[in-house]
Amino acid sequence: MRIAIVNDLPMAVEILRRVVLSVPGYEVAWIARNGAEAVEKCAADRPDLILMDLIMPVMDGVEATRRIMKETPCAILVVTATVAGNAAKVFEAMGLGALDAIATPAYVPGEGLRGDSELLKKIATIQMLISGARAPAAAASAPAPTPLIAIGASTGGPAALVDVLSRMPHDAGAAIVVVQHVDAQFAPGLAAWLGEQCVLPVVLAREGERPARNTVYLAGTNDHLVFGADQAFHYTREPTDYPYRPSVDAFFLSVKRHWQTKGAAILLTGMGRDGATGLLALRQAGWHTIAQDRQTSLVYGMPKAAADLNAAVEVLPVSAIATAALHAIQRRG
Repeated sequence: MRIAIVNDLPMAVEILRRVVLSVPGYEVAWIARNGAEAVEKCAADRPDLILMDLIMPVMDGVEATRRIMKETPCAILVVTATVAGNAAKVFEAMGLGALDAIATPAYVPGEGLRGDSELLKKIATIQMLISGARAPAAAASAPAPTPLIAIGASTGGPAALVDVLSRMPHDAGAAIVVVQHVDAQFAPGLAAWLGEQCVLPVVLAREGERPARNTVYLAGTNDHLVFGADQAFHYTREPTDYPYRPSVDAFFLSVKRHWQTKGAAILLTGMGRDGATGLLALRQAGWHTIAQDRQTSLVYGMPKAAADLNAAVEVLPVSAIATAALHAIQRRG
């Protein structure tokens, strides 16, 4: 796997270089000291993955991510020392196409290097996403108390979610549940960020809680969010080896098995195939299914996989998805 490093701090660059080279089969494709240099080097030599810092001179990581995803798209992992303090920038970069974010490993006096194993786990997960992975299975059936709109998203998802959720009125008439590929440490910030840009409240889905109308629930851990036979939220580690965490397929399939009222299911922009199998299962069960179109998807991977399976009743630009979902809910009473 060829991995590029974008960071203006020599110490950080050296730490990242050593972490990358500690794994057989990983190599450093190139090193850039700022965003502008990264854009230029990526155009000349596109790597498998870019470890992108956020705060840099000349051009920051957010703008570099935007330029790279537009001109020579590839997998980008935000690796920065100020993740918690720059949540807005992290989500902006993810909305532009970055897959995930993590703190830069650092040497701690008396303890040595910390954070390297976590970074390597992220890289391994992205490697699986790039190469493709199998779809999971889920869990027996019961009644549903309220209409449901189920949404899955990955790369570019935060921006697409804002577009969809900001068009939902305060009396949407349905519970809205979102599974976005994002590390658990960023889920609370993402919920707050989404909540600032739409009229519906956005909260993290809590274990054992049943969803209510006119509220947006966001999967909040690195385990898979699913519904149980009690129509309540549950988190499960299985399948443990699945690279998408939390998995859209795991959620959609649990909806199909446990949520008897037919609603609307949406699959937004994202890398890979997660959600396509689940969306097909929901369509076959009588749900109104929607996939984002190629033109408005930052990465036309997940929705394309759904379209290829004929899993979507409608393939729509992101600006039309909220209205279509609400109409489907209204038609179903």
